[in-house]
Amino acid sequence: MIGVHLEAGAVTVRKMAAPRRPKGSALIRLICGGICNTDIELLRGYYGFKGTPGHEFVGEVVESDDPGWVGRRVVGEINLPCGHCEWCKRGLGRHCPRRTVLGIVRHPGAFRELLTLPEANLRAVPAKVKTEHAVFTEPIAAACEILDQVKIPRGEKVAVLGDGKLGLLIGQTLRFSGLEVHQYGRHKEKLRVAEAAGIEARFSNKLPAAAYDYVVEATGSSEGLMQAVGMTRPRGTIVMKSTVHGTVPLDAAPVIVNEITLVGSRCGRFEPALKLLQTGKLQLDQMISEECPLADAPRAFARAQERGVLKVLLRGS
Repeated sequence: MIGVHLEAGAVTVRKMAAPRRPKGSALIRLICGGICNTDIELLRGYYGFKGTPGHEFVGEVVESDDPGWVGRRVVGEINLPCGHCEWCKRGLGRHCPRRTVLGIVRHPGAFRELLTLPEANLRAVPAKVKTEHAVFTEPIAAACEILDQVKIPRGEKVAVLGDGKLGLLIGQTLRFSGLEVHQYGRHKEKLRVAEAAGIEARFSNKLPAAAYDYVVEATGSSEGLMQAVGMTRPRGTIVMKSTVHGTVPLDAAPVIVNEITLVGSRCGRFEPALKLLQTGKLQLDQMISEECPLADAPRAFARAQERGVLKVLLRGS
């Protein structure tokens, strides 16, 4: 089989041995995967990564201990916790210190023809959800996580800073949860996706000062956090979504003086994401910039880094 390999800033496609299926895990054939900003940061050196990336995927189960999974379209929770430590016993396996993470930390990712994942991590894709849309499950779950972490009053104004893939999904998720979302970005064509979802889109060339009680920083840039601090009112809350390779500069003084709460936010539960996908409300077709075969991964990664490009999909064989 073939798979994608990242190392020393280069993307290659290699022949690989098919993975052995551990007990309790499923063998999954890749149907479609999505390149996200984390994959690009891994290419740039995030986590000192070397190996097969990919954590946004839809696959078909070809082998499993439970025969009920075979032949089904699935997505998969990306964290593989130990199941025994204090964090796991508290239901916080996503923070298990011994966890592996699909395509990120010590578990080969989904950008290969066959992959393995514990059956406990699998979630069936509802029949009415298109494969191309189901690829977005993991980032939509990350957007839904905001609502699990921060109790935002219905109808409240929320600023989403960033008009990239995750930023647009966050804006839509919050919008359809009953919040008044203002999406800030630099790209007219990307902001059109937000507008199609009923979101007020604003250019971020001049950001308002101390204008919001709730700001979500999803720029994917090292400057985004300080921009979010400037937009937040005293005793407001900033949800931090950007994962950036390298050090992020932060002047702590306005955070301390204005008593701003910083909330780190990462992965989320797949159940609310799949429920939202079934509504058909999300503007997802407009977010797919291109589809490439898995064998053309180097070009796909290059395309995903071009200005103005949103989601690039990789198709399995």
